[in-house]
Amino acid sequence: MSIDIARVFRLAQRGVEHLPEPVARAAFTAVADGAWLARGGGVRQLETNLARLRPDLSHRAVRRLSRENMRGYLRYYREAFQLPRLSRDRIEARVRVIGDAAIRAELAAGRSVQCALSHSGNWDLAGAWGTGELGHVLTVAEHLEPEEVFQGFLRFRTGLGMTIIPLEKGRNVFRELLRLSRTGAYLVPLLADRDLSHTGVEVDLAGHRARVAPGPAALSLATGQPLHAVMIRHERLHGARRRAAGGPWGIVVEFSPRLDRPGEQLTVAELTQRWVDWVGARLRRHPEAWHMLQKVFLADLDADRLARSAARARQAAGESPAGPPEGRG
Repeated sequence: MSIDIARVFRLAQRGVEHLPEPVARAAFTAVADGAWLARGGGVRQLETNLARLRPDLSHRAVRRLSRENMRGYLRYYREAFQLPRLSRDRIEARVRVIGDAAIRAELAAGRSVQCALSHSGNWDLAGAWGTGELGHVLTVAEHLEPEEVFQGFLRFRTGLGMTIIPLEKGRNVFRELLRLSRTGAYLVPLLADRDLSHTGVEVDLAGHRARVAPGPAALSLATGQPLHAVMIRHERLHGARRRAAGGPWGIVVEFSPRLDRPGEQLTVAELTQRWVDWVGARLRRHPEAWHMLQKVFLADLDADRLARSAARARQAAGESPAGPPEGRG
């Protein structure tokens, strides 16, 4: 059983956001458990990724972890579809932030900030919070099929106040991000732990070679704007915060310190490895948060595909790197 994104989205359009909270939680937990029990390709790949991230865990422990992870992944969808009905107070109650002082200072000074994210926690809730509490959010969205799914997500995210650039064939996303980043104070969070282009950067992630997107580091170096890594994870809520949030779950949004220093001469690969090191350490502590159901480690990627990507990269030498994708969320 694999997760049918289009079907989940259509179900949400028909009223998930209006369901009572306990009913919605139970329904999405059931879908998560069904997908986990069926052991489709996505779940099997998730377990492969988790086993590489945490080689200290037994097979049985990885299986338990993947079930918790799938519940968190479907929790992300449920929360995302219910976001339009949340008040500003409830959004703020659901988000706890660590290390945002440097981000706020840069934005207050009128400068954009580049952020590298992993597919963890609930990045839509983090984006909605950031738009209201930090500054204008500018990001990229993978162009999904079918078209109705993509357009629905686009309307949803722009409705939250974000500026979204679709990742489409023939569109120079990097150039658009570069231009907009230089015209105002934008928070530019980019999901970059999975490469969807031929410009991926090979890095060390938890002791294994992996391919990630070059965009956050490339934008930081091209603009001179700071690069921060971001880790998002769910956390249980209790007491007054739970009552204020209107539910049992919130998220923690943790920002790294600035990963580049002004005037420092770095390559895209070197700066990319810095954010991967920071995020990787936190993913090892909270592997239940990393909703990576796709291939990211080189050992899992098709050798012929990698060779074709390398050939395209050589042909594209001298061009701007493609902007990193935001995952399908």
